[in-house]
Amino acid sequence: MLMIGAAGAFAVPFAGESPARAQFSPPPPIPPVDLQRFTVESVVAMARDLARKPFVAPQADLPAPFSGLSYEQYVGIRARPGSALWAFDGLPFQIELLHRGAMFSQQVGMFVVENGLARPLGYDPAAFDFGKIAVPSRLPALGFSGLRILRTRPDAPPLECALIQGATSIRAMARGQNFGIISRALAIRTADARGEEIPFFRAIWIERPGVASTALVLTALLDSESATGSFRFTLRPGDVTVTDVEARLFPRVALDNVGLAPMQGTSLFGPLDRRRFDDIRPAVYETSGLSMRTGADEWLWRPVSNRESLQISAFVDRDPKGFGLVQRERDFERFFDDDQHWELRPSLWIEPIGEWGEGTVQLAEIPAEAEANDNIIAYWRPKATLAAGGEYSFAYRQLWCWDPPDPPQLAIATQSRSGRAGGRRRRFIVEFTGAVFAEPMSELRADLTVAPGQLTSLRSFLVRDRKRMRVVFDIDPGSEESSEIRLVIMGDGKPVSETWLYRWTP
Repeated sequence: MLMIGAAGAFAVPFAGESPARAQFSPPPPIPPVDLQRFTVESVVAMARDLARKPFVAPQADLPAPFSGLSYEQYVGIRARPGSALWAFDGLPFQIELLHRGAMFSQQVGMFVVENGLARPLGYDPAAFDFGKIAVPSRLPALGFSGLRILRTRPDAPPLECALIQGATSIRAMARGQNFGIISRALAIRTADARGEEIPFFRAIWIERPGVASTALVLTALLDSESATGSFRFTLRPGDVTVTDVEARLFPRVALDNVGLAPMQGTSLFGPLDRRRFDDIRPAVYETSGLSMRTGADEWLWRPVSNRESLQISAFVDRDPKGFGLVQRERDFERFFDDDQHWELRPSLWIEPIGEWGEGTVQLAEIPAEAEANDNIIAYWRPKATLAAGGEYSFAYRQLWCWDPPDPPQLAIATQSRSGRAGGRRRRFIVEFTGAVFAEPMSELRADLTVAPGQLTSLRSFLVRDRKRMRVVFDIDPGSEESSEIRLVIMGDGKPVSETWLYRWTP
């Protein structure tokens, strides 16, 4: 029988464990569920039952010194060598549990599933090197804030490939990359005047992999004021790291602004918006833009920007085939940052599984003054409200990659730049790259629209030997405070490029 304490402590007396050794806390708002025999449906049942009860916020109290740590002090806490789960078992994965502290104060219950049985992972301060932090000689069972996933090979040290920490935040990367884009399990009222609600994981179950496994499976219990859910993740690291996500959602209240497959990243400044920053680096961003393959098979590209005011863009669609935040710049000299290496950040591509119906891919661009802020957010927002008391299932595949798979057989926008052209007029340069520009065509032209505002100049430059075409244009917005721009290259009467979209704002 599972007991989850009000402070988040977990204790389960399993077969072979003396009840006298188990630590218990007062019962939580989660109904008791027998998890000695683990199944995915047992977590689904827990989420369903939890949704019928009033929400109770988890306690996040921490004793000193952990409650007052700076971020720099916190990241100095390290797992000791050999302390990882399965460190000596010769398995293809190891798990490092992450200590609580600083902004990561909330406890997440951790369980390991072996032979169909779930057991809790207990806290042991001896598993951590606290660095220069002076800690008491005796510590209570502080628990964990998340986990780090390591991929192992017989001929190399373990390599970090994914991280789950902070509400429902998940980071992953492909081989050779750095962490960057963050995915979340669910977004509720993002960029909404009513205020955003942040769901969190109450518990995570980690299934022991086989010796020859290429995948690690985790199941998480989500909770928030407005909804609960069960999320199952199947992670396959590699040259492209793939995560299959299967979710069951149970709204406590009607959800009229909910985001599926949400992701967030950083864009401080680049060639489109460097006016506000005096920085030695030529650019600072980990995502170039939002890419989308619509249900009708149109490819859209929307460069993102660090705005001076919140901007929300919605791309209406039905049953989208894919979308994601993509880093298209892979040249170190574009950033010149030996510390952050923005060119090594992953792109995150979402492929919905099944029919998602009508809705919008929603993009939020939030003003940011520091590169630590994740100010670019994208997700799928269903058109229909999710009813209170209902049950909803959805699934999708995440691809953490250098470039999205199955790219369009079209030219893509590889450079987007903007600068002042006099008065309120703005000049843009968009460069498209693709094999199509090396082919002979009777007609090749830029199809450009601006609304509101006026197009005052348009020129195109074709460089066949480099398979590139640059479009240079000026717009005059007049007295308007925004202007929507749409550009596509037409060849012999049909599109030969993806559709480039952008919203100009002052």
